[in-house]
Amino acid sequence: MKTLVHLLIFLFGSAPLAFSQLTLRDCQQKAKENYPLIRKYDLIKQLESYTLSNVAKAWLPQFQLNARATYQSEVTGLPITLPGIDLPQLKKEQYQATLEASQVLWDGGAIRAQQQWAIAQSETERQQVAVEMYALEERVNQLFFGILLFDEQLRQNRLLTDELQRNFTTVSRYIENGLANQADLDVVKVEQLNARQVRTQLQSTRKAFMEMLGIMTGEKWNETTVLEKPDSQPAGEGLTDRLAIHRPELQLFEAQNKLFDSQKALIQSAYMPKIGLFLQGGYGRPGLNMLSNEVEPFYIGGIRLNWSFGALYTRKNDLRKIELNQHLVDTQKDLFLYNLNLTSTRENREIQRLRDLIKDDDEIISLRENIRKATEAKVGNGTATTTDLMRELMHENLARQTKAAHEIDLLSAIYKLKNTMNNGYETIRK
Repeated sequence: MKTLVHLLIFLFGSAPLAFSQLTLRDCQQKAKENYPLIRKYDLIKQLESYTLSNVAKAWLPQFQLNARATYQSEVTGLPITLPGIDLPQLKKEQYQATLEASQVLWDGGAIRAQQQWAIAQSETERQQVAVEMYALEERVNQLFFGILLFDEQLRQNRLLTDELQRNFTTVSRYIENGLANQADLDVVKVEQLNARQVRTQLQSTRKAFMEMLGIMTGEKWNETTVLEKPDSQPAGEGLTDRLAIHRPELQLFEAQNKLFDSQKALIQSAYMPKIGLFLQGGYGRPGLNMLSNEVEPFYIGGIRLNWSFGALYTRKNDLRKIELNQHLVDTQKDLFLYNLNLTSTRENREIQRLRDLIKDDDEIISLRENIRKATEAKVGNGTATTTDLMRELMHENLARQTKAAHEIDLLSAIYKLKNTMNNGYETIRK
């Protein structure tokens, strides 16, 4: 018996865990972590690491192996003859193999420019992924607030079912007292069946929404999962002005401009001189002594200056192209902010409209409740029928459902505005 009691205490003590509440922020976080696109962050990071590593290797000594065998129609000779002296005649077959090592001393900023470009390119790609993932939040919002709406409708359905049961008991008592007949009781039964059908439909649709939310979050939710209703922060005229804009699109525009700046650095480094050391060792015929027919080793080393002016021909146009691309990005940014302002203004007005409707809903519910109570009294006095009572009860229930829908719509509109401004959510960055 003690073991059974302890087991019951354990089960009931842990029962709240099975009915834990799920917040909107939890859904947003889990949906992002479960979204396949998030793996792209790690891939971009790895690609950036490999690119930077390859660029940095340009500072390491570079080695080059060359070999050649040639036959030439003429060779160098001395156009003189000396009595008693046989001048050597170079052979027309010549062979040479060389190994050259070079070390960059100054590259005109080319390596640094390439590193900055690689970093800017990776950041741009990350921001593009962030923009694509941001659209996921609105989809999660729609499911989350849709489930909250079903929960409110189910709550109102339970209240209606309880009220119908109370009326069923009252009409049954009227039948016993001869104040009503079986047809009056059938009217109540019909409404009870209708309420049961509505409840079945709501439960089925809610289950489907929970399954879709489970797929997006990578979790298995069931009918016992309770969604926590978010706080309704003060919203109304001027809410847009109080919310800062943190949209990932703005960071994408900034990253694109930085990428263009890094391209300018690449263009500038292209026409800068390059200075480096070199050491070349070889084995061939002839060696450094062009008058020798012997196969000889040789080496040569020194400092080398390379300065190519070909990049100057296109430099001006290349810089203009980059500036035009930056102007395009600025134009896209202005257009984005313009549309964002229109959207946020419309959503702000929708919030105010719903708040005004909720104020009227409270008054409508109060009046419908008074009418229903008066009709109940008339039914008891025999001056009204049960059908009249059911009609007024349905009107009151509809008014309560309308208010519940407006309250959820208000929450949805507030968080939709937050989502429009990206205010209140944390963006996952890997």
